[in-house]
Amino acid sequence: MGRSFENRKAAMAKTHGAKTKVYSRYGKEIYVVAKNGGPDPDANLQLRRLIEKAKKDQVPGHVIDKAIDKAQGGAGEDYQPARYEGFGPGGCMVIVDCLTDNSNRTFADVRNCFTKTDSKLGAPGSVIHMFDHQAVFSFKGDDEDAVLEALLMADVDVTDVENEDGMLTVLAPQSEFFKVKTALSESFDNPNFEIEEITFNPQTTTEVSGDDVATFEKFMNMLNDVDDVQEIYHNADIIE
Repeated sequence: MGRSFENRKAAMAKTHGAKTKVYSRYGKEIYVVAKNGGPDPDANLQLRRLIEKAKKDQVPGHVIDKAIDKAQGGAGEDYQPARYEGFGPGGCMVIVDCLTDNSNRTFADVRNCFTKTDSKLGAPGSVIHMFDHQAVFSFKGDDEDAVLEALLMADVDVTDVENEDGMLTVLAPQSEFFKVKTALSESFDNPNFEIEEITFNPQTTTEVSGDDVATFEKFMNMLNDVDDVQEIYHNADIIE
């Protein structure tokens, strides 16, 4: 059903930086979510999802605990989300999500990444309409009909179920994340999810080839070096 899983996985690439950067970004996001929604993962579903995701990415427990303790203290930085959209090397579409305590600094840093790689920073809404904000789950299996039936029985608004090389992938609106996870976990005895996240999934891909490949890699590296950048989504299909 739909586009193949492998093509999507390559296209919807979400890029993280080095391990220490990943720890820092998770710590910042956990702090914000715990501060805004409460430090109890049982009561704050967004926090619970984030902690589970952090553990899967091998973020140490002390990083998670420190961020939650900081949020409970009531003091600390006042981070706000910021999103930037534009066109990267080769004309690919890019979404950059940030958490910042200084929007002017963050805008300047992100703009510099675009400028130095002959890319174009767009206006809000310039590319996001070409991405679907989705919950994505992927696990080993081959019976897509059984998965679809389980989701429909649980009254989940599922977008697609794909079966590719022994890997089942479920796509649903991002608001259905917990309903999908609960339905799959109860129906298939806690499957080992290789992917369980909310992401921006591109509706189309843009081929990036030739000299643009090296420029694209430079662009990604520069964005990853910006402390305030949390996530990078793009629709580039790299042609080596």
